[in-house]
Amino acid sequence: MRCPFCAHDDSQVKDSRPTEDNTAIRRRRQCDSCGARFTTFERVQLREVAVIKSSGTRENFDRTKIEQSVALACRKRGIAQERLDQLVSGVQRQIETLGESEVAAKAIGQMVMEGLRGLDSVAYIRFASVYREFTEARDFEEFAGNVRDAGQE
Repeated sequence: MRCPFCAHDDSQVKDSRPTEDNTAIRRRRQCDSCGARFTTFERVQLREVAVIKSSGTRENFDRTKIEQSVALACRKRGIAQERLDQLVSGVQRQIETLGESEVAAKAIGQMVMEGLRGLDSVAYIRFASVYREFTEARDFEEFAGNVRDAGQE
């Protein structure tokens, strides 16, 4: 593993343990060159999955893009990082268990929206505003009204 501080190629694992949700292994490492310590995470990847963008281009699935989008939608909402990690891990598991080598970006966005719906209504609306490309305040009003009506039922 390359050291993030000095870019040396070798490091020693000092400690390994599973994460709280048992979806990854957390490893504490120490660089053989500069002695700096850093943490890495190891996750199971069942297969390579390509994401088909709305423009038709393809790119490899990247978990960090979902993590960043969810973090942005949930910013300043007081949601525990553990719950956000569980949401992202759940979406990743859904994608990998589909058994497909290609998944549409829209399908991934829908999975994230479903997860956010149960987590936080404000984060759900924030994510939807980008995912569904809201262009006017009226778009927010209509969507928020639908969320409010669904919550009252």
